[in-house]
Amino acid sequence: MGRIRVVVTGLGTINPLGHDVATTWEALVAGRSGVDYITLFDPSPYQTRFAGEVKGFDAQALLGRKEARRLDRFAQFAMVAARQAVADAGLIEDGVPPERIGVVFGSGVGGIGTIMDQHQVLLKRGPRRISPFFIPMMLADTAPAQIAITYGFRGPNMVVATACASGTNAVGEAMELIRRGVADVVVAGGAEAAIVPIALAGFNVMGALSTHNEDPAGACRPFDAERDGFVMGEGAAVLVLERLEHAQARGATIYAEVLGYGASADAYHLAAPEETGGGAALAMQAALESAGIPPTAVDYVNAHGTGTVLNDKSETRAIKAVFGDHAYRLAISATKSMTGHLLGAAGALEALICVKTLQEGIIPPTINYRTPDPECDLDYVPNEARPAPVEIALSNSFGFGGHNASLILARWE
Repeated sequence: MGRIRVVVTGLGTINPLGHDVATTWEALVAGRSGVDYITLFDPSPYQTRFAGEVKGFDAQALLGRKEARRLDRFAQFAMVAARQAVADAGLIEDGVPPERIGVVFGSGVGGIGTIMDQHQVLLKRGPRRISPFFIPMMLADTAPAQIAITYGFRGPNMVVATACASGTNAVGEAMELIRRGVADVVVAGGAEAAIVPIALAGFNVMGALSTHNEDPAGACRPFDAERDGFVMGEGAAVLVLERLEHAQARGATIYAEVLGYGASADAYHLAAPEETGGGAALAMQAALESAGIPPTAVDYVNAHGTGTVLNDKSETRAIKAVFGDHAYRLAISATKSMTGHLLGAAGALEALICVKTLQEGIIPPTINYRTPDPECDLDYVPNEARPAPVEIALSNSFGFGGHNASLILARWE
């Protein structure tokens, strides 16, 4: 018996570029930024006053008043994206046995907004006034739990918390569940809603965020010599992963194949990437081995590409270490230049973007790329989308703590 093949049969997202896949893809191809001044709270006392917010989000209209009240913003995003993906995959109509459907989600911090709000209630009104929903609302595993409760999915259900690698790890671990034979379908993704005062302040004092307050849309500059930090984003993305024979048997639309997944640790520093990119290289190499393909088979890399000085340099070194001369033939783009950094949801969104790139034959650009950096000398698809027949794409995510994860996806014929 050969290896179980895993395909993508459903997609859903809500993020700073759009409230669905079509709107998001249109913005990406147009090279539009979703970054603007913060409206969720008054940002005037902070060094950074902009982020990639999900604008025009009405949780009550989308989820109903009762459900919206009981979910933190990150879980609301998760539910919206999951609804889109589950409907897109036709799981309910096709009567897939619920015990064979799992949910794996990534989130860096879960309900941090709820923690902040309820702490204020505690200080101002006392311990008896804390919401009875506080504990479940703050837990990161509420996102996959609520999806399972909503649809009755009774397969493996878990959250992955590996900082900014969470979304990629979640999709990768979902693939592994299917390969192990414990699920036929896994709803996989990531969700984050961390644009809150304490997180903004914390990233600022670390020196991690861009402070280009005069030009929010132009602030995230991955691989550019004048990059000065990342830009916070929020939202969710979901991919429905499915065993190939199962998808074919029910006549599902197949968008792409998930070929490989690799994960590693820098074992170096809690916040800084290992400068040689050695840990990141290990994850990419593991993904290639998992996929059973040579480095030269890869056409496109969706880079972690945060726009921080250290990350972009170390990722470039890692790509060169893994791909050798082929690194200079790769098309590489950092779509965080448009979406901002969705933290624990970033990898899921970027996996979704890879699926669309494979499907449409268009590579989204790295916008705001103006000044080449001699230490970042690869093809970053600057500023304009590029039509290109992409057969195999690799997506990278690297998180605080030295967590590295890579996914490889292939075009479906």
